[in-house]
Amino acid sequence: MTSQLGFQPWIKRFPGCGEGAIVVFPHAGGAAAAYRTFGSALAAGGADTYIVQYPQRAERLRHPAMNSIEELAAELFDAGEWRAAGPLRLFGHCMGALVAFEFARLADDRGVPVTHLWASASHAPCAVAASARVPTTDRELLADMVALGGTDPRLLADEDFLDLLLPSVRADYRAWNRYSRDADVTITADIHAIGGEGDHRVAREPLQQWQCHTSGQFSLELFAGGHFYLNDHVDTLVTQVNA
Repeated sequence: MTSQLGFQPWIKRFPGCGEGAIVVFPHAGGAAAAYRTFGSALAAGGADTYIVQYPQRAERLRHPAMNSIEELAAELFDAGEWRAAGPLRLFGHCMGALVAFEFARLADDRGVPVTHLWASASHAPCAVAASARVPTTDRELLADMVALGGTDPRLLADEDFLDLLLPSVRADYRAWNRYSRDADVTITADIHAIGGEGDHRVAREPLQQWQCHTSGQFSLELFAGGHFYLNDHVDTLVTQVNA
């Protein structure tokens, strides 16, 4: 795993041998390290893969949180020479899919080609404002994280770990709660909505609504599992993204 000239050091690069690049956007509260196995597998079977690091975690612990999804996407877009890396394929999980969508909008505006967006376990942009608000108090955040899975319960019992984790989750959840986008806002990239059949947070309908946000092709596929279904389907997802 290395950085590349022209990119901030907190953008993690996994060198591949294919054309273009894949950019991975973590979930709310998620650090780039959580996607290391996924990023490494993507690069081993295809193009250079980049995992972006959000503020308030890992080496960006002291970086101020972004106030909105749009602001976060703009910061990430300005953090690298994406035109030189492209054409791009984007993969975002949960909130990361919304960040990827706003990143793709910026790419369209600035002439950076994005061919595909995989929107994983995420409400479509037009569905977020009408959905239930996510919690932002410590007690509710912990309960929500336990319910969603994806975090080792032993870590959630570690007070030092929680002191590091909760500020980033709270900042991301607040940005998610502020987000709103009309149904007629589109990107040129094909959108592939994917999720878990047993995901109680994001059901089939909000995934289907991603269809209105592309002027290209759309597909929808559900996998066995819950909100973090992707942990059990890495090989299949890698094959799809690299196809």
